[in-house]
Amino acid sequence: MKIISEPVRFGALSPSLSAAKRATRLIFLVAGIGMSAWAPMVPYAKARLDLDDAQLGVALLVFGGGSMLSMPFVGWLAHRLGNRTVIVGAGLLTCVALPWLATVTSMVGLIVALLYFGVVLGAVNVAMNAHAVEVERLDGGRLMSGFHGLFSVGGLAGAALMSGLLATGLSLTLSATAIAALLLVLVLTLRGGLLDEAPATSTPQRDGLRMPHPLVWLLGLLCFVSFLAEGAMLDWSAVFLRDVRGFAPASAGVGYAFFSIAMAGGRLTGDRLIARRGSIWAVRAGAGLAAGGFLLVACTPWPLSALCGFVLIGLGAANIVPVLFSAAGRLPGTSPAMAIATATTLGYGGLLSGPALIGFVSQTSSLPVAFASVAGLLVLVGISARIVQR
Repeated sequence: MKIISEPVRFGALSPSLSAAKRATRLIFLVAGIGMSAWAPMVPYAKARLDLDDAQLGVALLVFGGGSMLSMPFVGWLAHRLGNRTVIVGAGLLTCVALPWLATVTSMVGLIVALLYFGVVLGAVNVAMNAHAVEVERLDGGRLMSGFHGLFSVGGLAGAALMSGLLATGLSLTLSATAIAALLLVLVLTLRGGLLDEAPATSTPQRDGLRMPHPLVWLLGLLCFVSFLAEGAMLDWSAVFLRDVRGFAPASAGVGYAFFSIAMAGGRLTGDRLIARRGSIWAVRAGAGLAAGGFLLVACTPWPLSALCGFVLIGLGAANIVPVLFSAAGRLPGTSPAMAIATATTLGYGGLLSGPALIGFVSQTSSLPVAFASVAGLLVLVGISARIVQR
């Protein structure tokens, strides 16, 4: 049913709905750039501080822990201050993180910087999704996939920009500072288009406070695996290409760029494909394609095959989570908001803690074995695909 936008929310001092949609797309782009710009920096931090895979895994776990710690409080903060205030404030604070990460000289310094980065980036992610929900409600159409597609475009841009700057011979510190300056300009540019008010509050219905449907937890676990695959690309693709396939440090970030291109394309075209083939097919085919990509990366020795594997992973993983979120929101007897929040929390747990688990597996065996283990988990997602039509 088409929802009519409320004119009162777009008065003379408020941004138009079209401006709010543009601003929302921009903040998703900013978040993607900020997160992915860290990927090409990981091998530099590992080499500069002489970390083994387990130590790097601990540092990445702190990054994930920072985001998870901030998420439960951001909803309350956005309610008190408004999504716009949280987005802009956390966005500006995010700009500090990249130059800081480029200059840390100790394991303790890296842990503190990653904790800070995780907290502010987690705040941006929660507030921008809450803002996106409100914009979508006011528009009455389907916008969320497009917003997340812009996050993927940002993932491509951030990794490509950082890798490009490093390839020109610019120092890591100057490269990180240049990306931070770009993010600062984008945050200040989008500020005027964000909705001025927090989402309208009302007394929640009694059924909205119930525990989510049991199937939500299973959907959330499937989201965990899919996000874990994305996290593996973010934090370990550059390390894999440098340490296992012999890429130069300045070009090791190209793997994440290939992954991001494929994921962005898959998300921007996924709605039409799912409409034709169905949700079960989308999850099964996507999980199978991503699993095949991880096996291609792990089991073949050629650099080109690794890059092809990253493309397969991006295409396969692109639409699994949107289908799972949609299925969670359709479950009977459960508030859609509560169901999606549960699935999202478990999913982000995979994105943020999964790379640390990969680090521990890599330390006890090897990084290719860790990637092959992710392929096995994705096979389980494909086997469980029928749950999306329950």
